Amino acid sequence: MNTAHLTKPGRAALSGLVGDTPLLHVSGPFAPDGRGFWAKLEGFNPGGIKDRPGLYMVERAQIRGDLKSGARIIESTSGTLGLGLALAGMVYGHPVTLVTDPGMESSMTRLLTAYGAQVNVVSEPHPTGGWQQARRDRVIQLMRQYPDSWCPDQYNNPDNTGAYTPLALELATELGHIDVLVCSVGTGGHSAGVSRVLQQLYPALKLVGVDTIGSTIFGQPARPRLMRGLGSSIYPRNVAYDKFSEVHWVAPAEAVWSCRQLAASHYATGGWSVGAVALVAGWLARTMPENTRIAAIFPDGPQRYLGTVYDDDYCAAHGLFDSPPAPEPEVIGRLDEKEVNRWTRCAHVLDPLALSQVVATEDRTAEEEHSGADAEEGR
Repeated sequence: MNTAHLTKPGRAALSGLVGDTPLLHVSGPFAPDGRGFWAKLEGFNPGGIKDRPGLYMVERAQIRGDLKSGARIIESTSGTLGLGLALAGMVYGHPVTLVTDPGMESSMTRLLTAYGAQVNVVSEPHPTGGWQQARRDRVIQLMRQYPDSWCPDQYNNPDNTGAYTPLALELATELGHIDVLVCSVGTGGHSAGVSRVLQQLYPALKLVGVDTIGSTIFGQPARPRLMRGLGSSIYPRNVAYDKFSEVHWVAPAEAVWSCRQLAASHYATGGWSVGAVALVAGWLARTMPENTRIAAIFPDGPQRYLGTVYDDDYCAAHGLFDSPPAPEPEVIGRLDEKEVNRWTRCAHVLDPLALSQVVATEDRTAEEEHSGADAEEGR
């Protein structure tokens, strides 16, 4: 075999490692025989699903002239986008600084450093915005230190969503038709990007979002979160709220159960997001009509979670073995109806900022009606 073309891997060779990931049909124990869902295994990319936006955001910034030749890339990350940006730095010739927090696994820090990235760790959460806001504040500080540096701003950058067009087309080519798409939601990038394309191809497609308890994305109060890779303590503008048919919140113990069931039954699994998505996709496969074609996106593999999700001592210490998930989610009628602490579903999705305006209007209306009644009674 002629291997001369492999001796000096260039940009095309590195970026060519991303995409065309496998598709796996998942059934029992998540759904009975004859039912199930199709899982897109994005963990087969070198660094996971965010290799796609890492490469695409950098490429588009170079084309626009926003990112100068050799300039430093600085971004906040809980890990997976960091891998994608480390890859993009190699492909396009940029040094990379990644800002994270103490919750990122030490194995991930070592891996990012091995790939040539500088890792900067914040020590304290922001009083209201949590670790994410603290990381973003540090990014701003670092950009002042490095002239011409550039931040992808994954939370608000529209290229974060545009990067997922190839993933959507892969799914459409492989499955032919899709009725339901199940995605975890963090920055909102892949749920918005994939659904935008698929809903053009299949106008009746339903988008189901999966979040973690303690996340603010869908109108819940911000709380400390054990699960990483999904959820947020800020409101990312890439979240396409108007595209979601429903949202589910999942707790850490439920995600762990799901991850381990996947590993034992299908020799495929991943981290917190994968477990949460599989739990919800399995329920949809059990409860929707038998011929419904469900696609679920598994953002990563299990490697970075060997010390958490797949560590018995860690799981026992955090009470993650207490009980398996309930067979059905709890249901609430409005995103802010109550604070959720277990698997919960809401079929009425609004932008939480718009929801707060609705609540304020309702409060004003009630107050005016009460004042009017008092005035009438005083006559």
